[in-house]
Amino acid sequence: MGLRQENSEISIRTAGQGLVEITSDVLGWVGHTTISSGLLTLHCRHTSASLTIQENADPDVMRDLETFFSRLVKEDPSLYRHTMEGADDMPAHIRSALTDVSLSIPVTDGRPALGTWQGIYLFEHRARPHERRVALHLIGS
Repeated sequence: MGLRQENSEISIRTAGQGLVEITSDVLGWVGHTTISSGLLTLHCRHTSASLTIQENADPDVMRDLETFFSRLVKEDPSLYRHTMEGADDMPAHIRSALTDVSLSIPVTDGRPALGTWQGIYLFEHRARPHERRVALHLIGS
């Protein structure tokens, strides 16, 4: 049997800066495809948000990540030339550049091969709420 492909897109409404777990959305979509073995690619279609795989058991991990990034990349307009969209815009681009906008995850037995404590997150880097889009592509058999 040859390779097959499936494509889709999910929308995620954020409440502002922070991590939004999208694992169940991704698992649900993969489960509705007819592909049981392959490679899943997720791609965040924005320059001020990103994707990450992180622990989903202890919420302190998310809080610590958010605190670390706020210390690492300051929201101080005097530090940047690009300030037309607000004090959080250039820091959001930098945070996105330091993380991932695409993820590749093996799919085995019809499920993404995530570890026991791993979850998939959209990392919103802007202060105000946004509607974010993540493209999904699955190739396999």
